[in-house]
Amino acid sequence: MADTPSPLRGSDLALLGSLDVLLEEANVTRAAERLHLSQPALSAQLARLRELTNDALLVPAKHGRGMTPTARALAIREPLRAALHELHAALARGVDFDPAHDSRTFQILASDNGFVMVGLDLVRRVASRAPHVQLAFHTVPADTAGAWLANGKADLLIAAGFSTPADARRQQLLSERYVMAQRKAHPRGLTPPDLDDYCALGHVIVSGDGGNFHGFMDDVIARHGRTRNVAVSVQQYHLAPLVIEATDYVCALPERFLQRFSDRLDLLPLPVEVGGFGLTAAWHPRHDADAAHSWLRNELFAAAASRAL
Repeated sequence: MADTPSPLRGSDLALLGSLDVLLEEANVTRAAERLHLSQPALSAQLARLRELTNDALLVPAKHGRGMTPTARALAIREPLRAALHELHAALARGVDFDPAHDSRTFQILASDNGFVMVGLDLVRRVASRAPHVQLAFHTVPADTAGAWLANGKADLLIAAGFSTPADARRQQLLSERYVMAQRKAHPRGLTPPDLDDYCALGHVIVSGDGGNFHGFMDDVIARHGRTRNVAVSVQQYHLAPLVIEATDYVCALPERFLQRFSDRLDLLPLPVEVGGFGLTAAWHPRHDADAAHSWLRNELFAAAASRAL
């Protein structure tokens, strides 16, 4: 039965950097020079590493000078290098960030509406400025977004201002209004509808919980004593334009969202006054001094500014 490796003590953590250099150089003399250590001191560290791993790690080369890594050392090398890289990146956060060269992965919460309105422009900006930055977009229920920010699962939230967590840092990205969309060459023409025309049409709505055929516009027109026919309910915003361009139905959705589909849809004013909303960015206060996070926020703010109507 093989001996159990020695437990890793806190004082041993510094040895991991030496092991990384030893495995790269496969030569104690060159590794000692890089680490600014004497050769006896590095040899002592190698002895401790062998004790920790219960493996020789490096053995004399059969031909020439230098050493050859063991199978165990080869298995350790890449995970060790990755771990040290992540540790270095974590320590560097908040100090400096070079988007042209540094790597970072950001977790962003956004509905497909928020993604289409400003997330896509953020992706374009990041792609042209930070080739090693990754963006992961998630859609979660509104009542869980605060927990995602608080526990570090998410770096940034893009949502309507009224649904952002009260204890988060916030900045409004844009103020949005609703318009009506219909397919190109719709038989009703391009005349803005009056309330009677609007209510006589078939409608598509976005229902987050699915299967709901009552939307905010139903409440608006009900105050005018009217009802409408909601023919189709979809759960994702990006599905509504697909239905609209394939039918004679119409929809009432945020204008900046619908502008992404203006080559296929005509946008017209709604027949009644409808309150708009503010699209807001939110983040946990822990990220205020994080240089990379600050850079990302500024890119998002610039992306939103580019979408100004």
